[in-house]
Amino acid sequence: MHKGFTIWFTGLSGAGKSTVSEIVYAQLKEAGAKVELLDGDVVRTHLSKGLGFSKEDRDINVRRIGFVCELLSRNGVIAIAAAISPYRAVREEVRATIPNFVEVYVHCPIEVLAERDVKGLYKKALAGEIASFTGVSDPYEAPANPEVSIDSSKEAIYDSVAKVFAKLKELDLL
Repeated sequence: MHKGFTIWFTGLSGAGKSTVSEIVYAQLKEAGAKVELLDGDVVRTHLSKGLGFSKEDRDINVRRIGFVCELLSRNGVIAIAAAISPYRAVREEVRATIPNFVEVYVHCPIEVLAERDVKGLYKKALAGEIASFTGVSDPYEAPANPEVSIDSSKEAIYDSVAKVFAKLKELDLL
């Protein structure tokens, strides 16, 4: 058995939040844990449909994800959120509502993200063709003190996953 808690993956688009969080989810599920994954793209399609990308809409989106994570955690479920969540103050606001909150910062330099980007969004944003693109023409505020830091440009995916599990064990959450 485990207690409910939240693992919150934050970082720029394409940094690897979804990839790492999906593996963490699968391994927890395989171990018999009650776990749910809230991926930012999926949440925007369902829970936050109709929201745009203004600061206010982004904050509303993060608060909605946080509300669901708090609800799940309070009921003994491990909630995993993987969302850009660009503003530190709103992430800290969400952290304050969830007793066992583990922030995972997935970092990757813009140059590497642009190289990885099959859709070419970073190149367009860097050329000024996309307005309000997080990390390029819109701010991304990195966490001040995340529980786990991952550099996806230098770490193998399973090494990053192992770092997350090591921290969960260290915090006595698993």
